[in-house]
Amino acid sequence: MNSYSNSQKIWLVALRLLVGWHFLYEGVAKVLNPKWTSLGYLMDSQGWFASLFHSMANSASTLSAVNFLNEWGLILIGLSLMLGCLTRVGCIGGILLLFFYYLSHPPFIGSEDLFMLPREGSYLWVDRNLIEIVTLAVLYVFPTSSVFGLDGYLLKLLKNKPSKLL
Repeated sequence: MNSYSNSQKIWLVALRLLVGWHFLYEGVAKVLNPKWTSLGYLMDSQGWFASLFHSMANSASTLSAVNFLNEWGLILIGLSLMLGCLTRVGCIGGILLLFFYYLSHPPFIGSEDLFMLPREGSYLWVDRNLIEIVTLAVLYVFPTSSVFGLDGYLLKLLKNKPSKLL
């Protein structure tokens, strides 16, 4: 990160913070809403993997696990990105989660929502999930937590006093 200008570092950190906020907010909103469930989203799934997502919705125990993993996955990924702590792990987790969203509701020609989940627009292969996947991949290869985040702080502690921390 030393070879980047201050403005490049600032914008990469800003990108990480905004994506982190998006994940954190989505997770907290789900946890705080006692009526939230992924049932409708899973049942609305289309495309090649629709039967997989429908089967998740049709099993009460699987649906409960999906809800828990979705809520807390979003929160932990968001915190990771916002705090700059284990950001690469957070990026990988976010990419995996978004990839499942993308597979569940692929933005292909002729796909339309079966129930009542409106889309933000008409897409051809590229939607917000794919854009955020690529954004997380950029944040993975340009880690900013050493510039602003707990990862950089922890690395400094480890370099200065490894015997006391291990």
